[in-house]
Amino acid sequence: MIKAYLISIILASTFSIQAQQAFRRTLKLMGSRFDITVVANDSVGAKQYIDLAVVEITRIERLISSWDTDSQTSEIIRNAGIKPVKVDKELFDLIQRSLAISRLTDGAFDISYASMDRIWKFDGSMTEMPSEQEIKSSVAKTGYQNIVLDKGKQTVFLKLKGMKIGFGAIGKGYAADKAKELLISKGVVAGIINASGDMNTWGKQPNGESWKVAITNPLNKDNAFATLPINEGAVVTSGNYEKYVVFNGKRYTHIIDPRTGYPSSGIISATVFAPKAELADALATSIFVMGVDVGLDRINQLPNIECVIIDDEGNIHTSENIKINKQ
Repeated sequence: MIKAYLISIILASTFSIQAQQAFRRTLKLMGSRFDITVVANDSVGAKQYIDLAVVEITRIERLISSWDTDSQTSEIIRNAGIKPVKVDKELFDLIQRSLAISRLTDGAFDISYASMDRIWKFDGSMTEMPSEQEIKSSVAKTGYQNIVLDKGKQTVFLKLKGMKIGFGAIGKGYAADKAKELLISKGVVAGIINASGDMNTWGKQPNGESWKVAITNPLNKDNAFATLPINEGAVVTSGNYEKYVVFNGKRYTHIIDPRTGYPSSGIISATVFAPKAELADALATSIFVMGVDVGLDRINQLPNIECVIIDDEGNIHTSENIKINKQ
């Protein structure tokens, strides 16, 4: 999934009486761009804090990676259809929360999406749609209902041989949450973890104001249409407007419905505000699959969660309690 940089942080240039400043480092982690910002008194302290965040994010990557053959996630996949695998409580809890989100979204979010056959190509090489049978077969091994957890034994079992799980739609958000928790525990008063569009904030800017985000219309990326404050929470934007195919006049984008095997359509951008980046990350992906109406209805039923959706005609849709300051 593309985590487009549709959200940008607006940093104030003034300083508080403690002369604290916002220090930022950009680097590549988990195969993606991370921007880590901390508010500190000096660059030496800021560097130490950012180093701690990098170590924590790297630890999370080792835990959840399906590319690392030594990871517990890879061990679960190797034993699909064979036997349950005992895992650390942290990974068990993450999978348990993932299944809860799957139930919440009626399967629109599903970590077993990794089992899908890659029959759709979004690199310009497709000349015709896959057949109905190919599409149906592509999701034969997906289904969160086939992920069996044993809380007492702390094991994970994938029922189907060849079944896989992946955390591409939740992993970076979780890493951002964990890095934030660690930095707060070390006394960092404010900052931002921006995991390639999965953004978690805490505290205030050095001038005492709330952090603000500018939301850009993906149809005109040079212009922001709204600015919104973030207080002690996360915001995630998923963009789905660069990778797509068009058949019979209909545009199909690269986020696939794990239940049907068909690509999502109708939405090009979804921004979700939530207490944690993990949840915002998963819901932003789910909205593409659920569509505008169902997505808004589901978000409106959840406390402390809001969203901004842009459909493929450029129309802006917001959840009930969000207030946009249009520029």
